[in-house]
Amino acid sequence: MQIVKLQNLALHVRIEGPETGFPVVFSNSLGTDLKLWDKVVALLPGGLRVIRFDTRGHGLSDCLPSPYSMDELANDAVDLLDQLGISGCAFVGLSIGGMIGQVVAVRRPDLISALVLSNTAAKLGDQQMWNDRIAAIQEGGVESLAGPILERWFSEEFRRDDELNAWRNMLIRTPKEGYIGCCHAIAAADLSAQTRAIRQPTLGIAGSVDGASPANLVEGTVAMIEGASFRTIEGAGHLPCVEKPAEYAAILTNFLKENGHV
Repeated sequence: MQIVKLQNLALHVRIEGPETGFPVVFSNSLGTDLKLWDKVVALLPGGLRVIRFDTRGHGLSDCLPSPYSMDELANDAVDLLDQLGISGCAFVGLSIGGMIGQVVAVRRPDLISALVLSNTAAKLGDQQMWNDRIAAIQEGGVESLAGPILERWFSEEFRRDDELNAWRNMLIRTPKEGYIGCCHAIAAADLSAQTRAIRQPTLGIAGSVDGASPANLVEGTVAMIEGASFRTIEGAGHLPCVEKPAEYAAILTNFLKENGHV
């Protein structure tokens, strides 16, 4: 276990691979932690320097009082990479992690040389939708919305698998304050102007049955970025790295190869 202390909080980080390897940084989605990427990391080529971290308010990272802003979450990522001496990485962000990646790519292009926007968008939902979710969680906790969230996360086929219970447990163990804080950040964020300014090689990944960030929404965001490519993983929901890890890892590996990082 590694904890990295930033200016105002500490983040839980996992670093694997040789110090000389090309750095690939993974940022998790709302309601998950860095274990989200376990299956994909195991399938990546050897020699990479893989860095994963729990977003503030998630996993073993500090949970500060809500609300959070997208700028604050992006600052966490920037501070972490600076602390670790990481620059020119490939940044892979899913959902809120992809929103963080969009901000960092523009604010500190020296830190990110290639960007993967997975199951994310420049804007996710509207203010009222997030306000309703925040109110429901304040009243009944994250567990009260676990059923609908899991339906958006996973395909019907995957939801019949015994593994679903582990993901439900991860979700409901997310600190209430952390989940709500990140909901506030997403609700207030429209990154369209920043996303159009991204100049790094960019890959968008979507799941064909994603109920949280539909494939056409992801594709529309990717289309804002000059030269970006887009892939859809058939039969996968909001977390294709969990449902279809081999396909996800193959797409990611090919992107890294195309950009000379493998």
